[in-house]
Amino acid sequence: VGNVADLSLAWSFDTDFNRGLEATPIVIDGVLYLTGNWSVVYALDARSGALLWKYDPKVPREWGKMACCDVVNRGVAAYEGKIIFGTLDARLIALDAASGEKIWEVATADITAYPYTITGAPRVAKGKVFIGNGGAEYGVRGYVSAYDVNTGDQLWRFYTVPANPADGFENEAMKAAAETWTGKWWESGGGGTVWDSIVYDDELDQLYIGVGNGSPWNAKIRSPEGGDNLYLSSIVALNPDSGEYIWHYQETPAESWDYTATQHIMLADMDVKGEQRKVIWHAPKNGFFFILDRTSGKLLSAEPYSDVNWASHYDMETGRPVETENARYLNDPQLVRPSSMGAHNWQAMAYSPQTGLVYIPVINSLFEYKAVDDYLYEWGQWNLGIYMQQQSVADPILAQLLTSKITQGALLAWDPVKQEAAWEVPHKLTWNGGLLATAGGLVFQGSAEGEVLAFRADNGEKLWSFDANTGVMAPPVTYTVDGEQYVTILAGWGGAFGLIAGLEKEVSPPPSRVLTFKLGGVAPPLPANPLKQMHEPPVRLTDDQAVLEKGRTLYYAYCSACHGTEVISNGAIPDLRHLPKAFHDNFNTIVLDGVMQKAGMVGFSEVLSEDDAFALHAYILEQANVDKESRAQSGWWKTIKTWFYGVVADLLGLAMSFS
Repeated sequence: VGNVADLSLAWSFDTDFNRGLEATPIVIDGVLYLTGNWSVVYALDARSGALLWKYDPKVPREWGKMACCDVVNRGVAAYEGKIIFGTLDARLIALDAASGEKIWEVATADITAYPYTITGAPRVAKGKVFIGNGGAEYGVRGYVSAYDVNTGDQLWRFYTVPANPADGFENEAMKAAAETWTGKWWESGGGGTVWDSIVYDDELDQLYIGVGNGSPWNAKIRSPEGGDNLYLSSIVALNPDSGEYIWHYQETPAESWDYTATQHIMLADMDVKGEQRKVIWHAPKNGFFFILDRTSGKLLSAEPYSDVNWASHYDMETGRPVETENARYLNDPQLVRPSSMGAHNWQAMAYSPQTGLVYIPVINSLFEYKAVDDYLYEWGQWNLGIYMQQQSVADPILAQLLTSKITQGALLAWDPVKQEAAWEVPHKLTWNGGLLATAGGLVFQGSAEGEVLAFRADNGEKLWSFDANTGVMAPPVTYTVDGEQYVTILAGWGGAFGLIAGLEKEVSPPPSRVLTFKLGGVAPPLPANPLKQMHEPPVRLTDDQAVLEKGRTLYYAYCSACHGTEVISNGAIPDLRHLPKAFHDNFNTIVLDGVMQKAGMVGFSEVLSEDDAFALHAYILEQANVDKESRAQSGWWKTIKTWFYGVVADLLGLAMSFS
């Protein structure tokens, strides 16, 4: 604790892209291995940051459309001289750790039939590589697979939701799960992807997987006559050798809010009512901190660690949540806490044996869930069963302030024995980075505002900070080489919230970077970010409000996940309000025909007509001209307006906190 003030930058390394970074680096024998955007793997000298080798799996850029939450990757696994990772287009690849040469490659899914992705890091145990996938928003059926670490041969596969009962069941677990579903759920896949947390328990020889959300989100559409929909939003224990089901606990029955159970699973031993128990600690999206007996899956405790209004508590007799009238959006829209981002997402939590506390990067947010009137499954598109389009905000300044005021975050220190908060440090923004707790009594975290921070682990006092020039989502790691200790973190803003939130900056995002610190580091300062280019928009296409509203609806259906709320981008993906004239002149060729698909901008001719494209273009130009007019206002008027909107946003945020 005492010398952290002397921590400074030792070296930095720029990756090839400027998108979000989410990986946890692994350091082996003085080499730091990480993954960046588009599943590119880098091997760096952990002392200097010098590039030793790079492997690009050449993911087709058009496949980025199938990634719900940016072209990210959360890291590699290592085993006996091999570096193993998954790719965005659902391949699993093993490389030689020394040279970066490919040893084997296998397709984990048929992506010509189903839009699967991989963003999570593989796990390795007992000579096997375990990997899941993503894609529930696009209508896939989730599963986890095991592969031989030396050959890449598939050893087993466990599906998390049943398929069409008429086709039979893979095992008794699927037969039992099918009893909890109704309707024709298989036509939209069912969901339940295992996109992040997979943990091997060497004491009990069990493999735990966290299962994701339903497809579509809206359970009334997915399973119209009810049912819990196993094994959505569950922790499932499997036999690591065969993939056979052992037990499960479903955290959110009939999940309808994107409340995944894919968040990090911690294994611990603790005293429970005078008895030593082997337990799981879990802080998933739904806002409750769970303690499970990991020998049986029995619920031992569930207490809210964040603002929650969808359930009042968990019934310890049944192990089920007691839902409130705010939970289900069957007839009317409902403002629900947490939002679909969850109270905790993929960002790593940490534990300190010294303090006995679990540190959680908490998200405080809410979302209006509103069921769609007529659901129709579309291959390769988001299939949620809810409206993503929120209430229009006329002024871009107000839009920015509302986003920052009603969606915030915190570093929470949670006592798992008392099941209560020990302390909390608020952050101005949400989507802050994962955590590292050190033996030196420190907790490190990156922030959405663009800082790397160090806190006292016992009370949350901030001791040190560093300006990273960009938002930080990934967790830090620490390692020692030649007797010298380093702290490394990946800095690159993006991910699901980073893209869709519409938090604009006046500078262009820098290259996504590796930042490494040590005591007395002497690396030069990071270069300043250049001002972003803003081209004059063409004149409005129409003032017909019906056309503009149609364009807005289409924008939120097909564009907002990448280009941002209210057409406000963070800059990593082009801000459509500030495009050069040539893009507007060729709008239909780009948007319908897909002339830029090799750069990642696919065509939408299968779902959009020329009239649709006109309405969409009209809405984008409306927003572009509103932004232009706002920027042209005098400085004093903008200052007054920003102050007033800030008050309005504060009041609205306060009002929503009571919802």
